[in-house]
Amino acid sequence: MSSLRATFTVSFAAVAAAVTVLVGFLSYGAAARLVRVDQQTVFEQVVHDLREQVRHEKLTASDFTSSDPDHDGPRDDIIRTSRTAVQVFGPGGAVVDPGSPRLPATADDRRIADSAKAGELLERKEVEVAGDRYRAATVSLGDGRGAVQIAQEFSDTEDLLRQLQQRTVLLVAAVVVAAGLFGWWLARRITRRLVRLAGAAEDVARTGRLGIQVPVTGYDEVARLGRSFDRMLGRLAQSEEDQRRLVQDAGHELRTPLTSLRTNISMLRRIDELPPAAREELVADLALESRELTDLVNELVDLAAGQSDTEPVQPLDLADLAADVATLARRRTGRDVTVRVRGDARVDGRPSALQRALSNLVENAAKFDLTGKAPIEIAVLGRPFGAGGEAGADDGPVGGAAASRRGAAGSGRGTDGRGPGAGRGAEARRGAEGGGRGAGTRRGAEGSGRGAAAEGAGGTDLGRGPVRVEVLDRGPGIADGDLVRIFDRFYRAADARSRPGSGLGLSIVREVATSHGGEPFALRREGGGSVIGFTVDTDGPDSDNRG
Repeated sequence: MSSLRATFTVSFAAVAAAVTVLVGFLSYGAAARLVRVDQQTVFEQVVHDLREQVRHEKLTASDFTSSDPDHDGPRDDIIRTSRTAVQVFGPGGAVVDPGSPRLPATADDRRIADSAKAGELLERKEVEVAGDRYRAATVSLGDGRGAVQIAQEFSDTEDLLRQLQQRTVLLVAAVVVAAGLFGWWLARRITRRLVRLAGAAEDVARTGRLGIQVPVTGYDEVARLGRSFDRMLGRLAQSEEDQRRLVQDAGHELRTPLTSLRTNISMLRRIDELPPAAREELVADLALESRELTDLVNELVDLAAGQSDTEPVQPLDLADLAADVATLARRRTGRDVTVRVRGDARVDGRPSALQRALSNLVENAAKFDLTGKAPIEIAVLGRPFGAGGEAGADDGPVGGAAASRRGAAGSGRGTDGRGPGAGRGAEARRGAEGGGRGAGTRRGAEGSGRGAAAEGAGGTDLGRGPVRVEVLDRGPGIADGDLVRIFDRFYRAADARSRPGSGLGLSIVREVATSHGGEPFALRREGGGSVIGFTVDTDGPDSDNRG
């Protein structure tokens, strides 16, 4: 980060130096040119006025001498306006009044003094007098009466411009140094938070600890980067903690069936010594334990797959998905599974994950409802249909008359569960003729799905919020102390520990619901049994983390 700071400082100083040098150069050039031109103009004007004066007036050399007590003669007019030195030549080119300092008199100057023409000019751009430089001009008085030589020093002006140049260079150097210091201070102020952020990243890389606090202040791009980095560390830490707990819990849960399986395998060495009843019991135990172990491994794989979120998100209808799950559950368990839909249940989600979660709920209900007399009910509670929809307070079973929004009056997955039969997406005729399986709204309202919406959704406002999926059963129900823990990994209620299962099914439901922006829930059902389900955000998976 010091390299970035140095780069910023040098860049800032370089830009300031370039600007200052350019401004100083242009300013000095303009000032020097203005001073030189002004002096040259003044001198040329004095020479012009003198030539006009001697042409119109008959003046002699004595008129320009410095002995005038009133100081109101032509000589004083020249000196007063231009601060020039004046030297006067008499007839024959003799110097009658030397200048101060004494100006050089050449043969050309004496020739001008003897000139018969008034106002004749001899001009020299540069002469050196006592180490100083002058511009000089000699103007004849005419008729051989002499001449007036005037000179203007410009070396002092050049000295002044040289001093100005030196001061400009010093000013540029001072500005460059000041710009470098200011750039260093500004770079340090700007990069200070980046330095802290880089330090936090280096600490994480060095120690491997993801719980390091990232300092974040402000609301600019650096602050946004810091907050994003902090959230990323938080999610990584949570993922690491979840993996650690998963491995610990899985190891703990695998230990018991593996120990039992190892014990039974050791008994196989003495199977010839065991009576037939004991042999049958041993083989049955081995089959049961291997099946439980297989189920546990499969659920661990499903849980890991649910956390990976690699399945693509796509539009789907939870009513159709619930109908598929009900059909599959009827085949596996032989139980009566009904589906009830209310409102629009279309969402964006991961179909396989949602189907796995709903299947776990249905299988859980079938496992604990040992009597199997009452049907297992699936309730999908969505939003009211907009314009063009025809949803009443209760749309009835999926595939029946309630499926008007899908354009099918009967699906074949009705409420009596007399077969996996089909009819999904079929026409109204097939629904009506499908062996009574597409019974319609009336039968759905009067059949086993009665009261699902009232018992599960309560007073849920279907105009807002997520779609709600519920599975209702008439099993033993859930104790109040277990309601808040049944979605924890490997948690099993006291009265469920004697039954097959790993305690991972409902935790998979929680993972799927959370990844879809919803949450799981569990309620005691009025009249006995339980209501377990989850919600799905209509905006799709991880919608709460967007933006």
